[in-house]
Amino acid sequence: MGCSAFSQVMDTVKLNGYFESLAVHNKFMGSVAVTQNGNIVYTKTIGFADIATGKKADVDTKYRIGSISKTFTTVLVFKAIEANKLTLDETIQQYFPTIKNADKITISELLYHRSGIHNFTNDSSYTQWNTQPKTEKELVNIIAKGGSDFEPGSKSDYSNSNFILLTIMLEKVFNKPYAELIKQYITQPIGLTQTFFGKKINVHDDQANSYTFSKGWQLSPETDMSIPLGAGGIVSTPSDLVKFSDALFSRKLVNETSLQQMETLISNYGAGLFPIPFYDKKGFGHTGGIDGFSSVFMHFNDGNISYALTSNGANYNTNNISIAVLSAVYNMPFNIPDFKTFNITTEALNQYLGSYTSTQIPLQLTITKKENTLMAQLTNQPAFPLEAVEKDKFSFEVVGVVLEFNTTNKTVVLKQAGKEVLFTKKPE
Repeated sequence: MGCSAFSQVMDTVKLNGYFESLAVHNKFMGSVAVTQNGNIVYTKTIGFADIATGKKADVDTKYRIGSISKTFTTVLVFKAIEANKLTLDETIQQYFPTIKNADKITISELLYHRSGIHNFTNDSSYTQWNTQPKTEKELVNIIAKGGSDFEPGSKSDYSNSNFILLTIMLEKVFNKPYAELIKQYITQPIGLTQTFFGKKINVHDDQANSYTFSKGWQLSPETDMSIPLGAGGIVSTPSDLVKFSDALFSRKLVNETSLQQMETLISNYGAGLFPIPFYDKKGFGHTGGIDGFSSVFMHFNDGNISYALTSNGANYNTNNISIAVLSAVYNMPFNIPDFKTFNITTEALNQYLGSYTSTQIPLQLTITKKENTLMAQLTNQPAFPLEAVEKDKFSFEVVGVVLEFNTTNKTVVLKQAGKEVLFTKKPE
């Protein structure tokens, strides 16, 4: 299908209306881009790069892309393999002798998240130090102290630690800083002008700050970029990310053998890629999240489509946004959400308060009130705010959760991703 025919069927007017609705209701700040056959066919940017100065985001605004950086790092690993500097089956022993099981863990197991190395960003203490700079030695010590969660190669479990170690290895085998490697092997050869390894956010360079939404957009703390390295330290734009995607899947960055290896799935993980389905279409890509930023890029052979989203603030499930854009791309139906809200007094919220248990899952649901906002919390998870959408019906749109209360029966049904769990209120 040629680009001109493709553009005619894509309902960009409706898609623009979709983004206008998100903007008006403070649901999303960010940017998207779509290419077909290597040509950009749609871009849209809404929201602010910096709220304090009122600086609006535009098509050139740069966002931290979090774990999409892992795909870039993986490309560099395969560049090293193609240059006979590394092999997939060599162990990390010579680089990291202090890491548990270093004599067993291979580069392949780092790439496929099968190393067993504990993910240090999961630790509750992480957010107490992630805004302070760390040296390479300090990072390796932190990862070594975290130990092992399982025997290498026995299963897959996502760990940022794997890609911190890969970054350090790449710097050693190429004898160059990671930022230089990104430039030399990726951004310069394919002409990415807005993509680089991040430093402190500079809003004067059209870089976005990130935000969370709580009675308005609140500035997020800023992770020091000495910590995420090639696991999450790159800055880019959707227009650059779709160009990166097109280059990767047309074998301009790595050779056919390397790309096939990246697309080979073990326990539903590729190397630096995840499988991403869209209805009957099969794609590959990666998601990212750091501070208040979230992102995704993906490529579909069907129609030769690449798509990317970067966000610096979401009060809505961004997966819904991706579905809407791809629906427009493939000429499928999608709806513009109306985001209706339901006004309820703070006194009326009291009827929902309490602890609820379920026979379906071993978690307790606790409903509390913070000023005039209802809060929900599942066992050992952070509390999240609920928005009234109808009588007895509340939602937390960021993760697509809906709670429907029945005050007569003293029950609540939690709905998410097509699943329903019934909770019953505990007697007081």
